[in-house]
Amino acid sequence: MLIRNATLPDGRTGIDILVQDGRIAALGDHLFHGQPAPAGSDDIDAAGWLLSPPFVDPHFHMDSTLSYGQPRVNASGTLLEGIALWGELKPLLTEEALIERALQYCDWAVARGLLAIRSHVDVCDARLLAVRALLEVKRRVAPYLDLQLVAFPQDGVLRAPGALDNLQRALDLGVDVVGGIPHFERTMADGAESVKILCELAAARGLRVDMHCDESDDPLSRHIETLAFHTRRLGLQGRVTGSHLTSMHSMDNYYVSKLLPLIAEAGVHAVANPLINITLQGRHDTYPKRRGMTRVPELMDAGVNVAFGQDCVMDPWYALGSGCMLEVASMGLHVGQMTSQARMRACFDAVTVNAARVLGLPADGLVVGAPADMVLLQARNPVEALRLRATRLLVVRRGQVLARTPAATASLALPGRPARVDWTLPR
Repeated sequence: MLIRNATLPDGRTGIDILVQDGRIAALGDHLFHGQPAPAGSDDIDAAGWLLSPPFVDPHFHMDSTLSYGQPRVNASGTLLEGIALWGELKPLLTEEALIERALQYCDWAVARGLLAIRSHVDVCDARLLAVRALLEVKRRVAPYLDLQLVAFPQDGVLRAPGALDNLQRALDLGVDVVGGIPHFERTMADGAESVKILCELAAARGLRVDMHCDESDDPLSRHIETLAFHTRRLGLQGRVTGSHLTSMHSMDNYYVSKLLPLIAEAGVHAVANPLINITLQGRHDTYPKRRGMTRVPELMDAGVNVAFGQDCVMDPWYALGSGCMLEVASMGLHVGQMTSQARMRACFDAVTVNAARVLGLPADGLVVGAPADMVLLQARNPVEALRLRATRLLVVRRGQVLARTPAATASLALPGRPARVDWTLPR
């Protein structure tokens, strides 16, 4: 494959990229200008549009996706009713239905340029039905999407009977990452103990860790501190993620000034889930109402790798969503008041290269030697891509085109104005 005349996220224009054997073999300014593509190569004109690394979702729940309304609707829209509703749904699940919904979502994802997903999968059902279903989905989508699974004890690894044993069985079956939810344990002490147990388990097995951590409005919910401590103690730097971290939104500034360097020194990744965090948090507030998303710009300034996740799509917790990571990044941008040019570009990175780092995937962007995984966006730069939720013109994995979408255009016939046919939408 030869892609000509692309714009890259760093601002370079007129870039030609040659793909061979599924990897980027050459990249440069008009490398093949006036020359034919190598024999047998697809020759694609990017027409100056933005060629980006693929989108990556570092936090999702694929076992519940597309289950909205089963067995009933979350009437309050709250986190706790969503958890209770998921408990009602679990006994009714079948592997076949789980697989079908997950595969449908993966189709949505690929069409939107989303080529890697980390999904938490509930292990508090002793049948491990969802685990087996998503392991089958992982096998089926492997040719076109990286699916990484987290063993997630939704009801608390110490609180739920048999949860620790279930989690270890899930890891034995091939689940990739150790998960946890310390703030949902019965006491703060149990939460801290669960972090210790799970980090030690991950270290013994050589696995990564991804904790639902401090997903509350409680300023005293401080399990991220414990997670950072055990990360350093066990030598897990770079392999541990704290997801949500919404209590940091409510913490006092003095404590946060101590906490941020601890997270950075431990090399813990942070994942915010803007759409869900601002929907589920602050439910006990009148006004002023807390929005709940963690301190994204402050974490970035402290040197923490921060990514944004979709979290939920049409499930017991969230009735909306589509797998559009540009929507996720845009919401993070607005809630975090990250409206400088540099901050907006950082939000684009939060759903591409930063998110890839969370999963341990190649995160150097489009460089020679990297896998030829790319998305051609109908935008001239990352900020414009966010502004327009840019059309994914082309989705490429390992040099193979997986999806094409026609450019967004309009035909205008306005009184007193010249007719414009197939007018490209605003840039």
